[in-house]
Amino acid sequence: MCTNALLHGCLRDRLFRVETSLTGTALRIAVTDPRGERLPQDRPADPDAQFGRGLLIVRTLVDRWAVEHLAVGKTVWAEMAVTGRADA
Repeated sequence: MCTNALLHGCLRDRLFRVETSLTGTALRIAVTDPRGERLPQDRPADPDAQFGRGLLIVRTLVDRWAVEHLAVGKTVWAEMAVTGRADA
């Protein structure tokens, strides 16, 4: 998700933000960038292509994901269910 933000969502002199949170039921990763008009989309990737699989990987690994539109930019978030935690 961070690489996608760097490749498709960043503007010169504008940063992107990564936030993570862990609850008793889910790990949430959220990436915010300034390019709200560039939304994630599926695209076919040639087997030899270096790029084009980011969204497929995210969709395969997580339980749910979505895009939140902001006044400036967007946030793409994904959540993975947590089935049990071992306390240290």
